[in-house]
Amino acid sequence: MIPVREAISIVLRQTSRLAVESVVLGGSLDRVLAEDIIADCDLPPFDRAQMDGYAIRAEDVSTTPARLGIVGESAAGSGWHHEMKAGEAVRIMTGAPVPVGADAVQQVELTRESNGHVEILESVDIGRSIVKRASEIRAGETVLRAGEDINAAMIATLASFGYAQVKVGRRPRVAIMATGSELVDVDQKPGKDQIRDSNNYTLAAYARLAGATVDRLPLAGDDTKELKKQMAAAAERSDVLITSGGVSMGVYDFTKAALKELGAEIFFERVSLRPGKPMVFGRLGHTLVFGLPGNPVSVAVTFNLFARAALRAMQGAREPALKEETAVLARDLKGSIDRESYLPAVLRTDEKCTLLAEPLKWGGSSDFVAFARATALTNVPPGVRKIEAGKQVTVLRLPG
Repeated sequence: MIPVREAISIVLRQTSRLAVESVVLGGSLDRVLAEDIIADCDLPPFDRAQMDGYAIRAEDVSTTPARLGIVGESAAGSGWHHEMKAGEAVRIMTGAPVPVGADAVQQVELTRESNGHVEILESVDIGRSIVKRASEIRAGETVLRAGEDINAAMIATLASFGYAQVKVGRRPRVAIMATGSELVDVDQKPGKDQIRDSNNYTLAAYARLAGATVDRLPLAGDDTKELKKQMAAAAERSDVLITSGGVSMGVYDFTKAALKELGAEIFFERVSLRPGKPMVFGRLGHTLVFGLPGNPVSVAVTFNLFARAALRAMQGAREPALKEETAVLARDLKGSIDRESYLPAVLRTDEKCTLLAEPLKWGGSSDFVAFARATALTNVPPGVRKIEAGKQVTVLRLPG
């Protein structure tokens, strides 16, 4: 068995970045940037009014009330492009350009206008209610970097600097296949000794959250010939093949044998992990292969630790692996003597805004009902029998 961190390192070393493609801005959400985003103009592009009122010279209203002549109006999209002189004021709207000669804006509530003049009722400091040109960003500066995920908050930035087309990493093509003669599809009623397949759907959901396109293959049963046929076909058209089940040491565990018979290069076969020890990672032709365990919780844990990191790295993500955070354990948690544990938990904050990890009460790697509430995985190092409530622990937030 190899440690979890070593397994992740091997996965990332064997993963190659996919090609870059251009997509329209509207289709860039949740993609991975493949280029730095550069400001093509100053923001704001001019001195901008923060509120409705009057552009004035602070010197002219040092003693109030002060009466000034209104010489024009500056509105958003239609500025007053003359030089304002002493004793003058320009009516101005929020977001409009501040005219040359003005050095402050007094809000309209502190003024009275009549007969072409405005009475300023309170003095102002120089710079009041003005956002200076380039105070947010200067032309030529980098605002977003390659490898970042494009979220909804970034769309305005891309649009404002003219990125109608955005360069992103190509989505990996993932083929997913569940094995086991006990499985039937979700729309079928299980017979004696059978269960409905859930792994295909879990893996597809997580893979899509990682940015992949997904092809769910038919259930393969425990027929080595059929396994090899489907694996070979999937390797021809996919960047990644993910299987579930058939990787342990049982009589009917055929996945690993099928891969070896096809000539796959195997990088590791077992990880010092709870849950999820029996796991195969290799390459079949140009296609990465993850042979994950059959139990549903083990599938979720191993996918998010290993396969997700590969899918994200393929797209050029700067941080492909799940990010580690620190939380305080809400109640005692048992570990394993010989393996590192990644156990399901719910994250919440207390009244002091401390991040807490509440371990879920679950019945093991087949307890997908309990795992349905998990929002994170809590790490327990190998050799640690128990971590007591109140201690700090490392947690990894689950996607979605």
